[in-house]
Amino acid sequence: MRVLVTEPLSVQGLELLRADFQVDERTDLATGDLAAEIEPYDALIIRSATQVTDQVLAAAAHLKVVARAGIGLDNVDVDAATRRGVMVVNAPQSNIISAAEQAMALLLAQARNTPQAHAALKAGSWERSRWEGVELAGKTLGLVGLGRVGALVAQRAAGFGMRVIAFDPYVSAERAKEMGVDAMPSLEALLVQADFVSIHLPRTDETEGLIGAHELRLMKQGARLINTARGGIVDEDALAKAVEDGHLGGAALDVYATEPTTDSPLFAFDSVVVTPHLGASTKEAQDKAGTTVAEMVRLALTGEFVPYAVNVSAGAEVTEVVRPFVPLAERLGALTAGLAEGGVRSIVASYLGRIAESDTRVLTLAILKGILGRTVHEPVSFVNAPMLARDRGLTVSEMRSTVSQDYVSSITLRAETDGDPVSVSGSVLGRDHERVTQVNDFEIEVTPAGHMVFFTYVDRPGVIGTVGSLLGEADVNIATMDVGRTAEGGEALMCLTVDTEVPPDVLDRVAREIEAHQLRTVTIT
Repeated sequence: MRVLVTEPLSVQGLELLRADFQVDERTDLATGDLAAEIEPYDALIIRSATQVTDQVLAAAAHLKVVARAGIGLDNVDVDAATRRGVMVVNAPQSNIISAAEQAMALLLAQARNTPQAHAALKAGSWERSRWEGVELAGKTLGLVGLGRVGALVAQRAAGFGMRVIAFDPYVSAERAKEMGVDAMPSLEALLVQADFVSIHLPRTDETEGLIGAHELRLMKQGARLINTARGGIVDEDALAKAVEDGHLGGAALDVYATEPTTDSPLFAFDSVVVTPHLGASTKEAQDKAGTTVAEMVRLALTGEFVPYAVNVSAGAEVTEVVRPFVPLAERLGALTAGLAEGGVRSIVASYLGRIAESDTRVLTLAILKGILGRTVHEPVSFVNAPMLARDRGLTVSEMRSTVSQDYVSSITLRAETDGDPVSVSGSVLGRDHERVTQVNDFEIEVTPAGHMVFFTYVDRPGVIGTVGSLLGEADVNIATMDVGRTAEGGEALMCLTVDTEVPPDVLDRVAREIEAHQLRTVTIT
């Protein structure tokens, strides 16, 4: 598979990618004709300069994943990527420490006029009285956004003796209180109280222009504004007017509506500190971003679940409790489809025990991916699985219970099919020992494998020996075997995992010899 990298990536990230894929570095395409060159590539890695438009995606016949080595995605048409089944990933935690530290650096620099005094002194002027600043201690810092970066800024500001307030409709007052932050009911309530306002939001349709002339006028006389998040959230012309009028004491900006930029009305004011989008510009952040997206690309290209896929309808966070169950869920889905007579029409996924306390949407996605991977003639990913299910009328629902009788956590699938209903259950023992624990109400314990064979028959002596002998004669090696039965002499289910696919004539002979009622072979890749 081929990976195209259009902007600088850390050496560590490139080395990880080159271990498995062909990697082409084409930094000329960050601002060049990407649509003309993208066609042969399976993955695209970018930063902030490359524009991934619908036109680019339309030309990317083989593209499976777009990876942004950073947080923002305003240069990627995520909706168009989703429609085309292309996964979009980023590295949301790679630069959060660097971004938080940059916010604090600008907060301090603006409060103490550090860059202005530095420039004046180097130019030969000793001006102590001109560059008098203000202390942070005892002041109120208003955070607009209390996500990962905002929370880190809150921690650091508390160390300076600041009162921290925040407005974020997605963070509860209880959670804010745990962080030592007073939650505000509205943006207006924050603006009228804060001595310093710091922005920590993504740029979206909802946040673009969020801080305009009206909001700036609500701020306290002499208050200061810091933006290290994204340009366009603050109306820069309105901000310049508020500084010029003397209503605001100043501002500090690391981001701008148009980048790169060397011309802004804000640059004319001594009380405005500016830097050229340095929030993620630390060695540590670049190394983390490179290795993170390299790993996300590897997972995407090998068909595994990608934790930071922004257009997968399971959210980005997967708890350590849920993570080991993701591959099991996909295999249980594939097993269900393999056991079904005809297509699967609906499925109920039951999550039992400890995993029921977590967000299990990723497990349901994995189940769909497993089912559809056996039944559709096109690539199935975590991105397009819900769409493919809808197109085929496959419905899925979830049930949860914290009670699990035999295992700490388990998954049970019950499927309505074109034939008889199918049910399978499974669990993970330890960290990664997957087990199928039940099939159609027969209790078994077997590790899901590439080649699996299921026989149902009447329980009686000699059946296991007959099966072993016939497969041995055909040079088929049995890896594992388990039998579940309803009662002695009653209906029984035998499950085999074998090293190679069993020839159909051999299977037919085995079924005849043991008088099997049903025979199913399942291949799980």
